Amino acid sequence: MAGHKLNEVELQQALSSLPGWQIKEGKLHKEYKFNSFPTALGWMVTVGVHAETMGHHPEWLNVYNTVRVNLATHDIGDAISDLDVELAKKMEEIFNS
Repeated sequence: MAGHKLNEVELQQALSSLPGWQIKEGKLHKEYKFNSFPTALGWMVTVGVHAETMGHHPEWLNVYNTVRVNLATHDIGDAISDLDVELAKKMEEIFNS
C-alpha cells in the first residue's frame, strides 16, 4: 500500500486539519505528552493495532510520558502521503478520546 504523495497544497490542507502537527525533516511530526508511562504505552498499542490494519507504520520514540511521532511513506521515497495523514488523524482521534 504505497499511498499518494501529497503536493504542497494538499500538504497545507492536511496540516490545517491536524492541530500541533508540523513538517520536520520532510516528515509529519508531533510530540504527544501523557499523564504517565502506562497511558503513553496504551496509546501506542491502540495506534499500533490500527496502523497494522492499514499496513502503514509510524516511526516513533517513547520516553516515559512522551511519544515523538514521525510519519512518512517509505514506498514513495520517504515522502508524506495520504496514508500518513490518515494515520495522523487516527492518532488524534485516539488521543482525544
